Amino acid sequence: MKTTNKPVQVPQLNTQRLTIRAFQSDDLANFAAYRADPIIAQYQSWNDYTEEDALRFYSNMDYQMFGVAGLWFQLALIEKDSQQLIGDIALHFVDEQQVEVGFTLARTAQKKGYATEAMKSVIDYLFSVLKKHRITATTDAENSASMTLLMRLGFRKEGHFIQNIFFKGKWGDECAFALLNKEHLSYESA
Repeated sequence: MKTTNKPVQVPQLNTQRLTIRAFQSDDLANFAAYRADPIIAQYQSWNDYTEEDALRFYSNMDYQMFGVAGLWFQLALIEKDSQQLIGDIALHFVDEQQVEVGFTLARTAQKKGYATEAMKSVIDYLFSVLKKHRITATTDAENSASMTLLMRLGFRKEGHFIQNIFFKGKWGDECAFALLNKEHLSYESA
């Protein structure tokens, strides 16, 4: 399948309880608040996240380039009832056929099915609308909640890398997961 590496329109996806869309300036206070939570930051690349960090993040997000290979984008997870940001999904368009995903939820939004709901919608969009071939995700080997979510969504664990990353002052392990479009189609029909 031949594709082009051109920007696509940023989606607005709707699930039963969420709107998934591009970030807006009104989201930044909540974004900074949950990223500043040490429990949330435990398996993430940041520490001591501030509102200035959130503003810099937002200023550098060029949604005009959404979908272009080599670039990362964040999509906001907005709870429909409260109209508040409760998390985000990161999309790294690795190349024209592969996307790496990541997800972060505020502590108050965890264990309520929001991550599953959001990821199902994003996965369906990436495979059904954008026609991507493969979605990958990498997680800290100690982050059992993320690994459980990925496996629930049909991802297969492809590797466990031993002390492959120096992270927050110590060597750590990472696990790699992937899902192919054809696997998603068979998983969805089962």
